[in-house]
Amino acid sequence: MSREFFATRTVTEALAGFSPALRTPTQTVALAEALGRVPTCDVIAPGPLPGFARSTVDGYAVRAADTYGASEGLPCYLDVVGAVRMGRQPDVTVTAGAAVEMPTGGVLPAGADAVVMVEYTNETMPGTVEVLRPIAPGGGVVHADDDVTAGTVLIPAGRPLRAVDLGMLAAAGVTKLLAHARPRVAILSTGDEVVPPATATLRPGQVRDAIAPALAGLVVEAGGWPVPCGIVPDDPAALRCALQLALAQSDLVVVSAGSSVGTRDATADAVASLGKPGIFCHGLAIKPGKPTLLAECDGVPVIGLPGNPLSALVVFRLVGVPLVWRLAGCATPPPEPSVIASLTRDVPSEAGRRDVVQVQLDGGQAEPLFGASALLSVLTRADGYLVVAEPATGLDAGADVSVTLYR
Repeated sequence: MSREFFATRTVTEALAGFSPALRTPTQTVALAEALGRVPTCDVIAPGPLPGFARSTVDGYAVRAADTYGASEGLPCYLDVVGAVRMGRQPDVTVTAGAAVEMPTGGVLPAGADAVVMVEYTNETMPGTVEVLRPIAPGGGVVHADDDVTAGTVLIPAGRPLRAVDLGMLAAAGVTKLLAHARPRVAILSTGDEVVPPATATLRPGQVRDAIAPALAGLVVEAGGWPVPCGIVPDDPAALRCALQLALAQSDLVVVSAGSSVGTRDATADAVASLGKPGIFCHGLAIKPGKPTLLAECDGVPVIGLPGNPLSALVVFRLVGVPLVWRLAGCATPPPEPSVIASLTRDVPSEAGRRDVVQVQLDGGQAEPLFGASALLSVLTRADGYLVVAEPATGLDAGADVSVTLYR
């Protein structure tokens, strides 16, 4: 009996049902190394931000009541009694009829409750400022806890840290935090025909390993740490040994070519022998990428990818990248950028199968790119991809489609 494509699943079923419990351990991370890391617990503000009432404009600190009724035709006049210097506590108090020069970000002096923008003033004579419009209390001012109140959540657990998050943590004085370790992703390539990229001259039938470097790049983009494990020949014993070594040193094992035609049964046998619960599926209802294997061996997830580069990278982006994020403690993987574009031609599909189609964008139009799954140029020419969902039988020319962009 043929064993080809047993336990085939849809991509939706795979994403929902293949959920290994493994999460990487917690470690203390310095702020300078925290970009993309996933906090294991909420990061709490140790104090309010900005921590003091400050000016948001260049101008004059005043009592708002002193400006009521002011206009260009009938300005009010205030005595300038001092100036605030950046980084210094003011040594002057604003009293009735007085004003203090203010830089943006300066500490609001005592007695003041607003800052008039310099554009709405004139200095008519030394020591006197003319105010040309009124201001309400609180105008031009940020209060001590307007940005963050003490004890609130600065950064939630389970969300990768972005550049702006690092700025917020720095402003709060948080220079270290607890985060998940980066998932270690072992990458194996298999096949007697596969040789290292540095191979200068190819013999007939040989191909350089194009999948492993590309997979490593996707792993890095997903916050993981790629662990190259080299090329394994088409030998069941050698493959099983290589997989055992990879499982022992990684949080995820990715093997390419072993699930392609001719060797997928050998790969499935090797993976099935490595631990429970074993194979979740061997075959996805997707084009390209149908011969994909998903398994869990004693708690470590394993992904067997097709040997054709385009298929392997399409599947890993859809299934492997979210898994890397989950292993790193990320509850919801960061969304990829997308645009809406008009399809330039019909895209055929089959009901029950998810089709991933590469596209080029030109002035709001999406041109589908077709080619054999062994052709990397289809991917390098693409600006992004569109997905034809399982229930659909195709897309019509002129239809508006969502295109996921490559970064």
